[in-house]
Amino acid sequence: MADVIRLEIVTPTGVAFAREVVEVDVPTLTGEVGVLPGHVPTLFAVRTGIVTARPVGGADVEPVKFAVGHGVLEVTHDKAILLAERFAKKEDVDVVQTRARFKEVDEELVGWQGELDDPKRKDMIEEEQWLAAALELIGDPPPPAMRELTRFQNRQVDEVIIEAPTVDGGTPEGLVEPQRE
Repeated sequence: MADVIRLEIVTPTGVAFAREVVEVDVPTLTGEVGVLPGHVPTLFAVRTGIVTARPVGGADVEPVKFAVGHGVLEVTHDKAILLAERFAKKEDVDVVQTRARFKEVDEELVGWQGELDDPKRKDMIEEEQWLAAALELIGDPPPPAMRELTRFQNRQVDEVIIEAPTVDGGTPEGLVEPQRE
């Protein structure tokens, strides 16, 4: 088993980061995932957030952090490829513009009068999450009340109605009619 794993972060514009690392932490839909060399091959759905990579060089080397948009992480024994819609390094973030845009988007969402599953609202939530990740990257975290939504989530659980197949419009097949007293 090797002591390093090759991390590649790829965006629609090309390879944004490629380096040998000893560990990488990635935000996924199920929580933070730490990937070490020799990790079992896995595929993860990535949410917008901060990726932390620990480069080769021991404890003296500072971890490298990036903001990434949602995407997919494929892990093999010696390689981790993160396909993300967005990518930013700390030096790419303009704190004044990012903070102002975050406030603007947040105010629009607070006053939202349309449908909750409107695509425009979903895009605004994704933008707010991206701006929050960028602010966190530069050490200026947003307020703790953040909306959660990802492209992998289409409806709230309580909005989903599942209808079981029925026989002659009666009790769903395989179920027993409850006894009434």
